[in-house]
Amino acid sequence: MDYIPQKILSIPISGLNLRGNTLRAEVGESETLLVFLRHLGCLFSRELVSDIRFKHYSAGGFLPTVFFFQAEAEKGLDFFNTYWPEARAIADPDHQFYPAFGIQRASLNQMVGPEPLACGVRATLKGNFAGKSTGDVRTMPGMFLVRGSMVLWEHKFRHIGDHPDLDSIPRMMPI
Repeated sequence: MDYIPQKILSIPISGLNLRGNTLRAEVGESETLLVFLRHLGCLFSRELVSDIRFKHYSAGGFLPTVFFFQAEAEKGLDFFNTYWPEARAIADPDHQFYPAFGIQRASLNQMVGPEPLACGVRATLKGNFAGKSTGDVRTMPGMFLVRGSMVLWEHKFRHIGDHPDLDSIPRMMPI
């Protein structure tokens, strides 16, 4: 089990529908799913937000979720107004959080290999299309289940179109 360093938890945040002014205040002590999007024009980012939103409303609730995106809050507003207006999202145009959580840049194979291309078909069939990119298009996605400063679970993305089974995200018992 890993921990989020205090200096990362204390970084001031801005974004959409936030409850706090730092990551610590935003997450609190409850289980929270942190989802790092590639860029706002990415069809896989659009697919992931749409799928989590569907899971949230169809299941009568889902894990509290906070998205991270590589743009200013104003650009995120347009994106989230389309895909999930009530979503909580942290703007990270200066990449303070992405590297702190170990988010890597994609290799050529992780971007345009056979698996991402097949996943592109899946995302497109679900009604997701690519748009104008914001941020570094080679940024990989990331997903972490946290409680306070503890990282309880992480999905290690194999490529840009890797899409975790949301039902497989573990529910942890209180410590």
